[in-house]
Amino acid sequence: MTVLLDWFVNPDHGPLVIAQEKGFFADAGLDIEIVAPADPSAPPKLVAAGQADLAVSYQPQLHLQISEGLPLVRVGTLVATPLSCLLVLKDGPIKTPADLKGKRVGYSVAGVEEALLGTVLNTHGVKLDEIEMINVNFSLSPALMSGQVEAVIGAFRNFELNQMDIEKEPGRCFYLEEEGVPAYDELIYVANPDKMDKAKLVKFMKATELATQFIINNPEESWKIFSATSKELQNELNHRAWLDTIPRFALRPAAFDHGRYEAFQKFMIDAKLIKEEQPISKIAIDVTAN
Repeated sequence: MTVLLDWFVNPDHGPLVIAQEKGFFADAGLDIEIVAPADPSAPPKLVAAGQADLAVSYQPQLHLQISEGLPLVRVGTLVATPLSCLLVLKDGPIKTPADLKGKRVGYSVAGVEEALLGTVLNTHGVKLDEIEMINVNFSLSPALMSGQVEAVIGAFRNFELNQMDIEKEPGRCFYLEEEGVPAYDELIYVANPDKMDKAKLVKFMKATELATQFIINNPEESWKIFSATSKELQNELNHRAWLDTIPRFALRPAAFDHGRYEAFQKFMIDAKLIKEEQPISKIAIDVTAN
């Protein structure tokens, strides 16, 4: 099976790498090729086109892609909580999201991030048109630390927070799920429902579940195995991110919460990001269920 990542290999992908390195995939009779994309937006499209078996993607993006007609379905979860947050300087002028009125907020992906930010602001009595949105591409923490913006949306709490702390410019996260946004799965596995091999996917989910259990039971040993796969991973930022990500890995990768996906779909409709409701069975499935 070919698994396309959402980004270059990083601690978010821990269960995949550990399942490979510990032989859990091989024990299940699977030969898994893990591929980092040249273009982060391409993997779901390649899976939809039948050019790969699985892609690591994001639940909010899945709702958008299905509404656009892409043949995709969530078949597993990698990271089961939001990682994205609204990030500000810890000792800066923004003490609550209400303080962002009239200020500048950086973002990297239009659409979903604006909807997430709009919900957080609305919870604090501020409208989206009362702030200035600035596209900072993927330079989120540099834009914040340099004073280009007063906050950024879309920063990952396990990376940017640690990066800023290491650079002696500590940040503070406002967590979306505590600020009016329905909880969602940050990272999921998506497949083409018309082309997927269910038997292989069941084995894949079991192997990644074993890997997740190993990581949780052996955080430092698993870090050594993970970081040994690439010199680029062997630094303080990735080690900190590894420890911060462990509690967020899906303990039951195949399982999903029907009501949670329903609530997030309603959020997407209310935000006018998608037009019509889809049956949840068209969005997410448990491949291990009969």
